[in-house]
Amino acid sequence: MRDLIIEIKEKIKELEDRITKLENIVFQDSSFKPLKKKISIREFILQKKPKTATQKVLLIGYYLEHFEKIECFTVKDIENGLRQAKEHAGKNISDLINKNIKRGYVMECKEKKGRLKTFTLTNSGEEFVENELGK
Repeated sequence: MRDLIIEIKEKIKELEDRITKLENIVFQDSSFKPLKKKISIREFILQKKPKTATQKVLLIGYYLEHFEKIECFTVKDIENGLRQAKEHAGKNISDLINKNIKRGYVMECKEKKGRLKTFTLTNSGEEFVENELGK
């Protein structure tokens, strides 16, 4: 009986050591990120505090790409995002996208969704959203 108790204690110690090693691997891995709740499109816009309708459109595009995992978005996608966020950006969303294109923040994608042109943020656009807006 005594030998069995010693054997069980050794096995528990071995398992504890293995768990500790696994925890160290997981928590030291820089790609590991704890799960977070998804932020709503409205919250995201409120955090970033856009000053213009052009910036709102840029934020919606960023949100679609980074939170909704949409690679290329359309004017309709932006309009839907504005509706979800309960924001108004004017009637001509295409013009606001073109203003972002002129600033170098957005570019046209090769593929289309149906007959609609698609767009994506450039590296400059992403950096502007991440580093300039909301400060």
